[in-house]
Amino acid sequence: MTDRQKEATRPTGEVVYDDAANAPVADAPADEGVNATAANSASAETVTENTVAQGDGIGCHAGKDEMRRAADAAGNSEILDRYAEDYPVGPHDQPQSMCPAFGSLRVGLRMRRTATVLSGSACCVYGLTFTSHFYGARRSVGYVPFDSETLVTGKLFEDIREAVYKLADPEHYDTIVVTNLCVPTASGVPLRLLPKEINGVRIIGIDVPGFGVPTHAEAKDVLAGAMLHYARTEAEAGPVQAPRGGPSEKPTVTLLGEMFPADPVGIGMMLEPMGLAAGPVVPTREWRELYAALDCAAAAAIHPFYKASVREFEAAGRPIVGSAPVGHDGTEAWLTAIGEACGVAKKTVDEVKNRFLPMIRGALQNTPIRGRVTLSGYEGSELLVARLLIESGAEVPYVGTACPKTPWSDADREWLEARGVTIRYRASLEADVAAMQEHRPDLAIGTTPVVQKAKELAIPGLYFTNLISARPLMGVAGAGSLAQVVNAAIANKARFAEMREFFSGVGSGDAAGVWEDVPADRSDFRRRELARAEKARKAADPKRVAESVV
Repeated sequence: MTDRQKEATRPTGEVVYDDAANAPVADAPADEGVNATAANSASAETVTENTVAQGDGIGCHAGKDEMRRAADAAGNSEILDRYAEDYPVGPHDQPQSMCPAFGSLRVGLRMRRTATVLSGSACCVYGLTFTSHFYGARRSVGYVPFDSETLVTGKLFEDIREAVYKLADPEHYDTIVVTNLCVPTASGVPLRLLPKEINGVRIIGIDVPGFGVPTHAEAKDVLAGAMLHYARTEAEAGPVQAPRGGPSEKPTVTLLGEMFPADPVGIGMMLEPMGLAAGPVVPTREWRELYAALDCAAAAAIHPFYKASVREFEAAGRPIVGSAPVGHDGTEAWLTAIGEACGVAKKTVDEVKNRFLPMIRGALQNTPIRGRVTLSGYEGSELLVARLLIESGAEVPYVGTACPKTPWSDADREWLEARGVTIRYRASLEADVAAMQEHRPDLAIGTTPVVQKAKELAIPGLYFTNLISARPLMGVAGAGSLAQVVNAAIANKARFAEMREFFSGVGSGDAAGVWEDVPADRSDFRRRELARAEKARKAADPKRVAESVV
């Protein structure tokens, strides 16, 4: 290891591990959780009554702008201003993704010895817990219910506080995460007043409102960033618990963004001859990995939207490297950037390139993709996948991502634009569908509604999250990983045409089916009724205008 590499491991803040505190601790039971209505605890800051806490659904239908005004009035403007800076929405209202809180919820549920408690409307909590269990959560989700009275009097905060005290058992948990959903955030429920620690269990309170965090992918960063901040302050205060396998003997590269499990292994194989190692993947799977993540030579923003997490690495003095080792060109550029950030000699980096790049080029040539593909999604890796498809031989005229433009995806954007690709950040469903209709691809990769629309048009479609993200993308393993599924889908185009011909004449929309008398088109009636209902609503409450449902 060079002197420069040694210096790169701890540019400003050294992470010191406490060997005495490194004994294994039993994991919490898989079904450990809380579902409590708590009372009789210490007094809390009174929540200001506002319009969000009134009326049907306790304000769930108040609209984005009104929820934001209420949150400002309740003292949450600082949090929302930070979110507006970290996760700017863009030209339209909001990307169409699932409730953003699912992202932060998923991060907590995947961590060992971590309990998660939600504070929000019952319908929201039901939907989030249903989705989390659909995606394989193996533990309970805590919930503190409320009504208008407990919300506006401050009793809800007291209930949350008591529930957290009851749950804070160091035998089972390292951390408890409490998440405010839309209504508690808009009403100013002050999670910042929760104790930072109870019986040695860390307490982290975050707000993840649908009117402040645009996508569930970015909500992962909200919690990951909050945990990194807490862990960084602990490391600055004194020795901390080492990783289960002990500290790395080599300088490490922390990987930002959820990845297919084989990708960190493939990245580690390329880093090893450079005298480096792949560090933890953030979001991590347990608390002690956060210290190891911060104790890195550089952080790689594989998913480029983790702004809060990047801020913590920069505060610790760690350099940030954008893009990822995807395809031949992406891997070459990424290895160069990592070598420069970690102080690895150029000769060593060139030797690694000469070893791995021919293998990647060979894999791409041996598994070609022939066809036009439009690509869209909300995971944050859309530009990386587009690069891999193009290097495999596919024509990719359009890439849409629900995530924002950031400096750490500039290299990918420039590479794609140089090859004639149109990139749409904060892409809406309408933009993705319009691009598909314009380019008439052989395959549409996208979200569920995009794929549904594609199949209606007899265009093969693949769901990005389950069929593309769930494959290795990095290094040699990723070079040929997409060809089989993409080529198989493109080959099914003739089958779609046959099915469309077979079902021709059965109608669509209101006239779907086989009819002796096809129902008359009543779309004009629906438009008139919607306009009449909207006019009546405005007349009943002129202060409220038509807004998107949060």
